[in-house]
Amino acid sequence: MSDLILHHYDFSNFAEKVRLALGFKGLAWQSVIIPPIAPKPDLVPLTGGYRRTPVLQAGADLYCDTRLIVRELERRAPSPTLFPPAQSATADAIAYWAENRLMRPITLYVSGMNLDHLPAGLQADRSVMRGLPPPDEATMRRAALRNAPLVRAQIPAIESMLSDGREWIAGPAPCVADLAVYHPLWFFTARTDRLAHELAPYPFIAAWMARIRAFGHGVSTPMAPERALEIARNAQPLAPEPSTPWPEDPPLGSDVRIRADDYGRDVVNGELVHAGTDEIAVRRKDPRVGTVVVHFPRLGYDLRAA
Repeated sequence: MSDLILHHYDFSNFAEKVRLALGFKGLAWQSVIIPPIAPKPDLVPLTGGYRRTPVLQAGADLYCDTRLIVRELERRAPSPTLFPPAQSATADAIAYWAENRLMRPITLYVSGMNLDHLPAGLQADRSVMRGLPPPDEATMRRAALRNAPLVRAQIPAIESMLSDGREWIAGPAPCVADLAVYHPLWFFTARTDRLAHELAPYPFIAAWMARIRAFGHGVSTPMAPERALEIARNAQPLAPEPSTPWPEDPPLGSDVRIRADDYGRDVVNGELVHAGTDEIAVRRKDPRVGTVVVHFPRLGYDLRAA
């Protein structure tokens, strides 16, 4: 049995990014379906409060945020690579744009126009995560209409990237930038084809998305949430990688708290066991899972003494 366990749900676009990475690398994995909205009683004991989707589990180690999850998959299965060195700088720039400037207006547009196809309470849950009051249907529809032009202004740029005949976004080989651009566009049709017309005028995008869909999702096996908790309880976290902390970081071994610096700012408390240029990690204990280590990317997360 594979030791990779993905905690996710079907229409999460960020989960689709990781599912495709698993498929690209031909990996087997265990699938734990979690609720799309709070409460998430079988996830929070593992992560200590982090409840964004997805989360990758390997024994008693938990990896949060797809930027770190995909790099962890790369570490475990370096071939075929999603990080070709010659495309690294371009891929990072494109991925940052896609997941920070493209994703947000698409989310607001698609969600606001497809309220009847999404779980009840989803938008209220996301607003609470952002520290905002829950919106009503009319507010969501207005947000959708405001963001539609921001979406339509950016999609032609993706078509232009591919119009020179290249098969992949950042160069001659597929890379993480392809997944980062793909999953916001995938959200258009994740639950309904109502907004498929937005992508219909773009033949290069259509062909490129078909190539990425062909990666598949690897080989997944369903797993009950209770079994994932049991696996964590019976495992020991990996020995921490050597740390290269910055002078401003709290000392290793100290009590710290980590939270996202944008939204979903649930605080995770624990003992700092790793601080590097790209990753930070804390060790924590929970009655249901024992001792676990929760890993985060450095960028996008706020690390402070508890």
